[in-house]
Amino acid sequence: MPEMPTKLAEIVDEFAGAPHELVLELLLEYADVIPPLPAEMSREGMEQVPECQTAFFLHAQVQPDGTVITWFDCPPEAPTTRAFAGILAEGLAGANAEQVLAVPDDLYQRMGLAQVISPLRVRGGTAILARLKRQVREQISAAAG
Repeated sequence: MPEMPTKLAEIVDEFAGAPHELVLELLLEYADVIPPLPAEMSREGMEQVPECQTAFFLHAQVQPDGTVITWFDCPPEAPTTRAFAGILAEGLAGANAEQVLAVPDDLYQRMGLAQVISPLRVRGGTAILARLKRQVREQISAAAG
């Protein structure tokens, strides 16, 4: 059974082991890790995540070698949501489709975030992951079909 990418597992462990009062600070450090969209990409080719309170867009692309590239677009004034995307961007870098699909759906709860941010924000982060995984599954199905 495939496991989630090592880098993402390390991030999860870092959060899970952090003192309660430092978790939010740790989370916000990831708000700046999202690379900007490439010039040729716009929100039009991306999926909006309506569960997020802010305008959030994502796109996952499964490469011919099976690795997954992710793109996220989220305004700077939504640091928590940007941080979710930053964690995924960093944690899934270089991961293959099976590893992406192996990421547990309760990722943010495992990180201890449910205790420090609102349920609405956790739901938004969970929706980002679910839509990302769905895009990967759809591309695998299309390639196999």
